[in-house]
Amino acid sequence: MSRTSASYSIIVRCQIENRPGMLGRLASTIGEAGGDIGAIDIVRQERGILTRDVTVNCRNDSHGEQIVAMLRTIDGITVVNVSDRTFLMHLGGKIEVTSKSPLKTRDDLSMAYTPGVARVVRAIAEDPARAFALTIKRNTVAVVSDGSAILGLGNLGPLAAMPVMEGKAMLFKEFGRVDAFPICLDTQDTNEIIETVVRIAPAFGGINLEDISAPRCFEIEERLRERLDIPVFHDDQHGTAVVVLGALINACRLSGRTLQDLKIVVNGIGAAGVAIIKILLASGVHDIVGCDRSGAIL
Repeated sequence: MSRTSASYSIIVRCQIENRPGMLGRLASTIGEAGGDIGAIDIVRQERGILTRDVTVNCRNDSHGEQIVAMLRTIDGITVVNVSDRTFLMHLGGKIEVTSKSPLKTRDDLSMAYTPGVARVVRAIAEDPARAFALTIKRNTVAVVSDGSAILGLGNLGPLAAMPVMEGKAMLFKEFGRVDAFPICLDTQDTNEIIETVVRIAPAFGGINLEDISAPRCFEIEERLRERLDIPVFHDDQHGTAVVVLGALINACRLSGRTLQDLKIVVNGIGAAGVAIIKILLASGVHDIVGCDRSGAIL
């Protein structure tokens, strides 16, 4: 049986008769159903009735529905509303753009925008390298996807890719203090993707390709690296490969072996698998067997 997870957590708002034992019955019912209670909060108190929000981690969607159905059978408890915490987090999107310099006076406005901004414009026109100092370019990454290989869900298109790209932008900001913005393209044509990224590149200091299906992702990444003067990183390739190499280096240190001693099987030769093989070969690993759905690839 799978474990409960915050990914499938719900908030159940209940009206509970204010008499001894009712909260215990609610908690026991959730426990008997296999739910994991995270929090119980009082929303309001009325004559004879307590309204509470109960946060419950479930195993999946159907498990949450089962728990709610069991709560509805308890006399003295009325289920008022059920909210999905994951959907609540995504409500309205997960990121926003804010100003670093507040516009409190007319002087602030004249420096941030016209006429003062014209001086900065001319400075960059004379020396394009100053864009890295005078604009967001130096610390901003474009998270680019066509939605053709979203997580393990498949080709679901650019709109469905948005929540993942927003999440990646959050990771950049929270863990690297790098500003990032999702760019989901309504095309899966290799040339169109490349040309679009090239044309938006002046606003960014780096390009992070995300959830683009193989083998197209290899060509897109290689051609963009040739045409752009900023870093191009394909997370599904390079990010995964770096993590795998780091894990193997640590494993070798703990076991007293070297990378050259290892015999490695890579299960799956997609974007990540190919990149893992490349980085391992470059790091000195000699004995690698790649496997796909048909078996070993010699």
